[in-house]
Amino acid sequence: MEKSETEVFVVGSGPNGLAAAIEMARGGFRVTVIEAAGTIGGGTRTLELTLPGFRHDVCSAIHPLSASSPFFSQLPLARFGLQWVYPEAALAHPLDDGTAVLLERDLPRTLETLDSADRLPYQQLMAPILEHWDLLATDLLAPISFPLHPALMARFGFHALRSAQGLARRQFRGERASALFAGLSAHSFLPLDQPGSAAFGLILGVLGHLNGWPFPQGGSGRIAEALAGYLFTLGGSIRTGSRICSVDEFPPQALILLDLTPRQVVGMAGHRFEPRYRRRLEQYRYGPGVFKIDWALAGPIPWRAVACRRAATVHLGGTLAEIAAAEREVWQGGHPERPFVLVAQQCLFDPSRAPAGKQTGWAYCHVPNGSRVDMTQRIERQIERFAPGFGELILARQVRDSAALESYNGNLVGGDINGGVQDLRQIIARPVLGPHPYATSDDHIYLCSSSTPPGGGVHGMCGYHAARLALQRFKSRN
Repeated sequence: MEKSETEVFVVGSGPNGLAAAIEMARGGFRVTVIEAAGTIGGGTRTLELTLPGFRHDVCSAIHPLSASSPFFSQLPLARFGLQWVYPEAALAHPLDDGTAVLLERDLPRTLETLDSADRLPYQQLMAPILEHWDLLATDLLAPISFPLHPALMARFGFHALRSAQGLARRQFRGERASALFAGLSAHSFLPLDQPGSAAFGLILGVLGHLNGWPFPQGGSGRIAEALAGYLFTLGGSIRTGSRICSVDEFPPQALILLDLTPRQVVGMAGHRFEPRYRRRLEQYRYGPGVFKIDWALAGPIPWRAVACRRAATVHLGGTLAEIAAAEREVWQGGHPERPFVLVAQQCLFDPSRAPAGKQTGWAYCHVPNGSRVDMTQRIERQIERFAPGFGELILARQVRDSAALESYNGNLVGGDINGGVQDLRQIIARPVLGPHPYATSDDHIYLCSSSTPPGGGVHGMCGYHAARLALQRFKSRN
């Protein structure tokens, strides 16, 4: 396609910013991505954070949505070095009796790890969504609108609009299936008794059966590198180490896409917006933050339940009741003594991340937004609870509280890694209520971050949809 004379600038080089840049470049525009940090990636960076030779994912680590992204899957990213690693099992959830529930790609194998009374109910819950995922994904990973597949969405919504706690108690009789579903749903950062929290458990559970929760060989940074490599072939360029303070730094007729959350958008472009639109952005709500630890380890985590070594992701929190209590306490401003902890052990399946015989460990727990409380001991106690002797393997650690995460990346407001609360209200109005959530009141400025639909996760769909809207509107004006 012939190149347009109108320049496009994308601020932020996270997966959504790079996705927006690629789609605009494919639409015939000259595109420049501007990144304040010295390296690209946003939430997909990999660095030696602890000791030489130990490569850690700085933010995101496991990517169930990336490999299944309708946009990423149409790009030739393998040509640019992106290779997915598929663990034997998507997820392990150990319990205090020394066993673990496993989320397997094979649905029948998952059923074997559940209580016998819950095997059929679990299958009845997950199998219909899994069967129709390709159709459902077109609606779930798009802006809120009348669904393309209303009957399927209605059936999904019947379960998804419930609270995770309510759905688990209604569907399951034993502790094992309920615990598995609670851990999946806790990715929502919502209290598990809040309507809509069940949607996260359903989607992540189905993705486990669909693609096994893969991760990039060599680290999450490979996602950004592959996207950038493809962008360069389209004629796009990237400028790192360049902080933009105001959109007025760009040419007047440029199209601008901001891979930023509303707080940064207001600071950079608020003076260009209509007062009512600006006020709505200023009312956008952020959710709990995270406290994150990276470890250099002398060997694999010594799980009491050996089956945990079959998964790259491990959920620590015990039963549904325990996880629900911890998540509720965070929402009330507290710091649980037994937090729900998400652990990643990629080295078991990707030895390139650490020196021979050594391992990396990655974990975080939820904390109140902006928390400065040190959760190191509480997280490590939770790991010791299910893996006695873990502490003896620690060679070095790096910790980041939620405030430090925001200092590292301004999009992580108060440590919120989802780009804002994802409750029912803010899924419908993300970032504001309207038919075109990516558009602003200035027709030259668009939002493309995880603060737009479909929300948090490394999938690029926010950037893709924002770019599609910008292309459509540009063509209608010219």
